Amino acid sequence: MLKATGTCARAPGPTTLRDVYAEADIPTEIQRALTSFLDIQQERLAAIGPELEEQVQAARDATSGGKRLRPSFCYWGFRAAGGNPELPILKAAASLEMLHVSALVHDDVMDSSDVRRGAPAAHRRFEALQRARSAASGTGGDPVGFGIGAAILLGDLCLIWADEMMHTSGFDAASLASASKFFDAVRVEVTAGQYLDLVAQASGEADMDRALRVLRYKAATYTVERPLHIGAALGGGGQHLIDSLSAYGLPLGEAFQLRDDLLGVFGDPSKTGKPAGDDLREGKRTVLTAYAVEHASEVQLAEFDRLFGRPDLDSDEIQLLREILQDSRAVQACENLITERTEDALDALDRAPIDDETSRKALADLAIAATSRHL
Repeated sequence: MLKATGTCARAPGPTTLRDVYAEADIPTEIQRALTSFLDIQQERLAAIGPELEEQVQAARDATSGGKRLRPSFCYWGFRAAGGNPELPILKAAASLEMLHVSALVHDDVMDSSDVRRGAPAAHRRFEALQRARSAASGTGGDPVGFGIGAAILLGDLCLIWADEMMHTSGFDAASLASASKFFDAVRVEVTAGQYLDLVAQASGEADMDRALRVLRYKAATYTVERPLHIGAALGGGGQHLIDSLSAYGLPLGEAFQLRDDLLGVFGDPSKTGKPAGDDLREGKRTVLTAYAVEHASEVQLAEFDRLFGRPDLDSDEIQLLREILQDSRAVQACENLITERTEDALDALDRAPIDDETSRKALADLAIAATSRHL
């Protein structure tokens, strides 16, 4: 069984992504691909006007850092299918990081988040640029509106660029055609999951069924399953492997997001890159909060309803909400789900038709690292 920290006793391998990446320097290669691609885009946009430099620089900053999980699952899905690592798989996998940035930029606008990865969120960045211009010139439009509009366009650009990165990665037309159905699916699914999340927050209601659907389509398919499928398709994998990777990827993706939801409430801001308790201020309707609402006492529920989703929560109020989540056993329920889902993923991996033991081990290590508290 897994320990509460997300470390698996049966697989005493790496518990951090840094350890996993010691086998393949995926982050460095992904960054190289992103930088080269944005160098080309900078030249293209400069021909339109120097103003576009702000968009390119924002994209450069947004694509720097991060866990690189999606490209990693894509790479190891490719290797699991017997793909030749001499092919440009990491250039193709980098398109998933560009897609991820698109989703993050749009997500931060919808959530009115101030911080992403320890820096101002894109809309706050553009807002500050416009505010500085207005102060210098004594004229100018609304900085808040400008920031939101500019960030939406940045997210749109990154979505377009993700498609271009995939289709100019260097794979032949047949391989790209095989991968395209999964690449199309992940973009539809993450957008649909985002809308489900938006509806959940707007409803003001705790709905476990909807929270589980958001968990699957905004996180599990997008973070793990589809990147695996894309990599496997590029590597020539058949349907049996694709199905086996789903059996591994879906529960693992759910476990990853459950851990992320716990970190959003209890995490260290120096590691998560976001202020502690932001998910509580934003009123995120997660499995964690849905369970708490279902099992809290009447007194706890009254306090929860009074505080949850209030943007001006202070540290004492955040601590009170944390205590309700703990006392209602919502935290323990999520830990148990993480344990169960991760074990399901590892069991499926044991049964998967993967001949390359390096790939199998890497996927097992990724499962532990992705569900650890130490991300």
